[in-house]
Amino acid sequence: MRRGLTKEKTVALVNTIREKVPGIAIRTTLISGYPGEKEKDHEELLKFVEQSKFERLGVFTYSHEENTHAHKLVDDVPADVKQQRADEVMALQQNISFANNEKLVGRTLKVLVDRKEGNYFIGRTEFDSPEVDNEVLMDATKSYLRRGDFTNIKITKTEEFDLYGVVV
Repeated sequence: MRRGLTKEKTVALVNTIREKVPGIAIRTTLISGYPGEKEKDHEELLKFVEQSKFERLGVFTYSHEENTHAHKLVDDVPADVKQQRADEVMALQQNISFANNEKLVGRTLKVLVDRKEGNYFIGRTEFDSPEVDNEVLMDATKSYLRRGDFTNIKITKTEEFDLYGVVV
């Protein structure tokens, strides 16, 4: 995609960031099925994701867009293969995310309250983008929170992509 970075430079950058900023959450987005992508490329991507253990990761399938460099390339990866590869990346990330989330149990995090759904207030930490990353669910029957407010939440349990907590 003409980013000018190699895998080695990217790994080194991620490692440097983690060394210099303890506790940082690194987020990235990946494409599956880029023109010319072979199975060996996909396997290398899986190894990269496993090695990097990103705190937040999203993946989407390549779509042939006009006015992009890639539009000149042949869109040669079948749609079902693109989706299968994206699903494999997210299955791997699901385990990584769960392990990362488990490390948060017992910690108190600053959470921005976004909305209320049913019996839960739903918010996000400073590490999370709205609508794409982890959410923090807080029991609405135990405390009242206002949309747009920041509140300190002690994480009590986790799932692959969600956290549960109580107001402290």
